[in-house]
Amino acid sequence: MLPKPVKPQLIKDVRSDINVTPLVDVCLVLLIIFMVVTPMLQNGVDVLLPKTPIPEKMPENSKQVTVSLKQDGTVFIGQSWVTDANLPGQLANIHTQNPDKAVVIKGDARLKYKQVRTLMKQVNEAGFSRVGLVTQKLERNGG
Repeated sequence: MLPKPVKPQLIKDVRSDINVTPLVDVCLVLLIIFMVVTPMLQNGVDVLLPKTPIPEKMPENSKQVTVSLKQDGTVFIGQSWVTDANLPGQLANIHTQNPDKAVVIKGDARLKYKQVRTLMKQVNEAGFSRVGLVTQKLERNGG
């Protein structure tokens, strides 16, 4: 005996609502991910960079060591604070481990250039031959 054919049910009320809850959930998760990851993308410590009208673009890579000099004179290698007495030894140690690394210096714009120059001299004495300064593009208003 054959089973009775099942009649398909007709949809009487078509709903045209969009459920936005999953979209909001995904957006909030992405926002949290970006908030956590973005600070990790920055090399070195945040300082007020000097401005120049035409800065030369240099891509960041793993062959760079970022040395930051804050307004109060504290020095950071990457994210780690280094005392003035330990700085030459730390730089020499980094150079010994990887002599082909380049050093980029983020000097605060409010410093006297003498302080940045002293740091550059210490970097050169540690053995690094490629040293650069990080600057920010000067935005001009009007035209």
